[in-house]
Amino acid sequence: MHTFRHSRHVAAPPDAIFAAIAQPERLARWWGPDGFTNRFHTFAFQPGGRWVFDMVGPEGTVYPNESVFQDIVPGQQVVIRHVCQPLFTLSITLTASDDGTALVWEQTFDDASVAQAIRHIVEPANEQNLDRLGRELGTHAPANAP
Repeated sequence: MHTFRHSRHVAAPPDAIFAAIAQPERLARWWGPDGFTNRFHTFAFQPGGRWVFDMVGPEGTVYPNESVFQDIVPGQQVVIRHVCQPLFTLSITLTASDDGTALVWEQTFDDASVAQAIRHIVEPANEQNLDRLGRELGTHAPANAP
């Protein structure tokens, strides 16, 4: 398997979730697993725009990241291409529901063997990322079955 799929029901409208992605000061607060912080260097939130940042782990290790926003549909979807190792594409899809938003987080790695080797990190990290998004939105976003 080289795709990790996580989903949540979030008690917030799609536009509120989209804003938490589109606004760099907000995204920096919640992006990444528990204990990580972010330093953004470039954030061009537009199709083809670059996003260059460092994730700083709880122990102080700096993890350089570079991505390109491949596709952006306001209130509906953001597709991010991670262009440094490990190579992957992340698609965040938002679908309005009567009481909030169905959020689907799909991360597809280019190399299935890399995905399997880091699966034990990626799966809990993606769930923690969604937990942090829920806290940023002022909601709790309970996990659905992946």
